[in-house]
Amino acid sequence: MNEKALQSGRYLHHHATPHIIHRDVKASNVLLDSDFQARVADFGFAKLIPDGATHVTTRVKGTLGYLAPEYAMLGKASESCDVFSFGILLLELASGKKPLEKLSSTMKRTITDWALPLACERKFSELADPRLNGMYVEEELKRVVFVALICAQSQPEKRPTMLEVVELLKGESKEKFAVMENDEFFKSRPADYNDGSGADEGVDFISEEREPKQELTEWEGEAGK
Repeated sequence: MNEKALQSGRYLHHHATPHIIHRDVKASNVLLDSDFQARVADFGFAKLIPDGATHVTTRVKGTLGYLAPEYAMLGKASESCDVFSFGILLLELASGKKPLEKLSSTMKRTITDWALPLACERKFSELADPRLNGMYVEEELKRVVFVALICAQSQPEKRPTMLEVVELLKGESKEKFAVMENDEFFKSRPADYNDGSGADEGVDFISEEREPKQELTEWEGEAGK
């Protein structure tokens, strides 16, 4: 399922003309066809990226827990936002947890806040979906978790492209994975780590467009459409 869904993302970002941002990548939008192959579905929120543009400034739509911080707060949509969402989806698949966990009536914890400290301490048995009953290959789980967390980090410029994500998950470049594994990002972090993306209390689905808090001017040809 991971590979087929990621290949869909790779096509949208790197092969479709013009490039396409899905804007609502989540578990319920990855469907299985008659051959049980994963397909990314529901392009109702999709945006086109014209040649030469790095992002579009637009109104925010999507599902909380999957939204990249720069998109949720500023309305800045790019291929990197989809990469963030794919990272959250990968963490869901590996752990069996939801993107947002309700800790109290006023507080939620993101899946990245939960997973990153465990990954830094290499506690993969605590990260694995308990329904697997230990029936997994630790090296494969480690690869999925590390790639997922790199995708879902709060700084968009440090996220990989979809091409790089596919390469890393397929194990095609052990050298690149080794560099990623030893990145400062995966050094020891406190258990209450928060990456700054936050988890607001409220509805989990943004069903109506809302104005971004700040207009970005690099490219606004699609703004507000």
